[in-house]
Amino acid sequence: MTELNDPLGVAETWRKAGRPVALATVVETWGSAPRPAGSHLVIDGEGNFEGSVSGGCVEGAVVGEAIEVLETGEPRMLEFGVADETAWEVGLSCGGTIRVYVEPLK
Repeated sequence: MTELNDPLGVAETWRKAGRPVALATVVETWGSAPRPAGSHLVIDGEGNFEGSVSGGCVEGAVVGEAIEVLETGEPRMLEFGVADETAWEVGLSCGGTIRVYVEPLK
């Protein structure tokens, strides 16, 4: 995997360039989940991102939360889960549940 495809490598490159960076990590999954625990998404202060923690609306929500984490400096634990009948509406089509830890990188 090259640095361009590796979210952690991208985070390091962005930090070295002086950009504020947050790291979102899937820490736990229940049921069917689109990405396994350990998956990463890096986000800068302008909302640019690389990697994946889920997809769909969940990914957009994580990016929004990450921007707030960068503004406050306080990490957050996020949880996304839906009932099977509403799964397609919010973007977690698998119907599982995921927990994502979002932290600023210093």
